[in-house]
Amino acid sequence: MKLTHILLVLIVCAWPLNYLYQRQLGAISFLLLAIFFLVISIKEMKKQKQAEKNDSKKAHPQKFK
Repeated sequence: MKLTHILLVLIVCAWPLNYLYQRQLGAISFLLLAIFFLVISIKEMKKQKQAEKNDSKKAHPQKFK
């Protein structure tokens, strides 16, 4: 995800998360933030693995017989 998209989502979600925190439901807001960052990290790991896979194919082309 782009940094601007991440910041936009966090800014939009700031008010509801703050509301939950003020109502003594802060654990829910932290859980939602943890899930959000988990999804972001999984997407980034997939991109990194795909890039490494493409780099390894370029570095070691298969020989045809």
